[in-house]
Amino acid sequence: MNARSERIETMLQRLRTERDELRVRAHLAKAEMKEEWDKLEDKWEDLEGRAKAAAVEAGEASKDVGSALEVLGDELSQAYRRIRNRLQ
Repeated sequence: MNARSERIETMLQRLRTERDELRVRAHLAKAEMKEEWDKLEDKWEDLEGRAKAAAVEAGEASKDVGSALEVLGDELSQAYRRIRNRLQ
């Protein structure tokens, strides 16, 4: 596993844990937050699917996919942080 793959796997694990914690809390939140949560779930499914595909690819195309995954992961992380702050 190369350094990028390790970073992506670490990011996925961190986001998976945060997602699981927030899912429980967001379930109890207001309807407006539920709408945002549903959008984030779509992004999460996209990220997970792309990460699995990138894991089996090699070469330059994989680097591009890896960069896109990192951007999407950052977006999810920021959105999860916003939700966590609103739930406090």
